[in-house]
Amino acid sequence: MASLFTDLLGWVVIATFLAGAGVEYVRRHRVGGEAGALATLRRRLDGFETPPERTLATAGWVLFAAFWLALFPHFAFTQKSYVEGVLSLLAVPASLYAGWLLWTGRDSLLVLSRAVAAMGIVYFPFESVEPLKRGLVLVVTEQTGWAMAQLGYHPTRVTGPILGYHNAYRFVTAEGHGLVFEIVLACTGLGSMAIFAGLIAAVRAPLGRKLRGLAVSIPTIWLLNIVRTTFIGIAFGNQYLQLFVDEVLFLFGSSDPYMVSFFLSDRVISQVLAVVALVGITYLVVRELPELVTVIEDVLYMVTNEEYDLLESLDLPREPVRADGGGSDADER
Repeated sequence: MASLFTDLLGWVVIATFLAGAGVEYVRRHRVGGEAGALATLRRRLDGFETPPERTLATAGWVLFAAFWLALFPHFAFTQKSYVEGVLSLLAVPASLYAGWLLWTGRDSLLVLSRAVAAMGIVYFPFESVEPLKRGLVLVVTEQTGWAMAQLGYHPTRVTGPILGYHNAYRFVTAEGHGLVFEIVLACTGLGSMAIFAGLIAAVRAPLGRKLRGLAVSIPTIWLLNIVRTTFIGIAFGNQYLQLFVDEVLFLFGSSDPYMVSFFLSDRVISQVLAVVALVGITYLVVRELPELVTVIEDVLYMVTNEEYDLLESLDLPREPVRADGGGSDADER
């Protein structure tokens, strides 16, 4: 992550959303005499005029807005990733709007709130625990090198200047200039996998369908990510995209002409195609988990201020889906 501050803020966001999900669970489930303390807690929580899970989740969205605002300079100026920079900046008012809608009664957003917490639980351990990060980065590095070799490219594997692992490849141009392509955590596809894992975990649906949703999304993202890193490595290492050099250098605030192929392959082509791929994967997952339609409809409402009924449009069964994004309590696992 960008800094210790954003790491800590991220954990606070996760904890706040988790607290809201925990309170919601206690209030939603009837507990027997053998769990008298939980029963007492549930009665106390039911006495609040404003549901406490709504209050906690709203606070989570406000903190989430602050989190994205803190990340914006890192994406826009440090990484020079304008797509991620713009998205992080847009996430600030979007998070505040989600919090406001939830506070004023759109309780279906509790599903998205739970999803954000689950996403963080998947992502942040790899960000914070060095052995996990190192292992994931090195696996992606190994597979990227293998894929490049299948296409006839054999750069030298070296120690990366950023992370210090054996996680980079050194190319040599025809002029003898050395170029180092390093795999970092952002190159592993972890962020996209965390998004789908979080969404799938957040909805209330039978375990079997949740596992099918994971089977559709996670391997697909992993494979496409290896294709992405292979493409970027080859394009950058062999300087295949030296197009509009002056314009690209100006746009990304760089004076190094050797970086043009990297900027175009990674910051432009790969990130745009990633958005397209995520839309396609979302459609495939929704076919397995119609409950996710609740989240998509909430997002569309936030963007357009109009209600949508996607179940009919996508020809999906209506019965399993509730206002809070789950099936009947009997279906839950």
